[in-house]
Amino acid sequence: MTDLPRGPAARRVDRAGVVIAAALAALAVVLVWDSRQLPSTTMYGMGPEVMPVVIAIGLGLLAIGNLIDALRGNLPPRESADPRAVLLILGGLALLIAIIGVGGGFILATSALFVTTSAAFGRRAIFADSAIALVMSTLIYLAFDRLLTLSLPAGPLERLL
Repeated sequence: MTDLPRGPAARRVDRAGVVIAAALAALAVVLVWDSRQLPSTTMYGMGPEVMPVVIAIGLGLLAIGNLIDALRGNLPPRESADPRAVLLILGGLALLIAIIGVGGGFILATSALFVTTSAAFGRRAIFADSAIALVMSTLIYLAFDRLLTLSLPAGPLERLL
């Protein structure tokens, strides 16, 4: 039998982990509720309301796992908060919205988000990330537009394709 530490020092409930688990569970509930508001367009089979429910199930499982680890005190220690990373990602989302709003299209908007997110994670290769982002965004756009025949916001680059 192994000697495990006992008492309050052995297991501390991670309050932030419990809050995160509750937020994940709340997001799952909102997704399921919102998917029920979608009109069913299919007479049989699966409709558009299925995918949010699948995502909600995944979020629910993450919430349960996070709650268990938070109650056991098994979550890894968090690093100190760095507002720069959060601001870069929020800036990338704002750029995404702005570029689509002015008609820049999916490829440029998604590339801007990719580059700011990679910078938030500490990468400093802006030109390489921009090239990777343009190639990936173009491939994603072509997959949605040509293969799936789903429309994405079109801009100057999308019109060239």
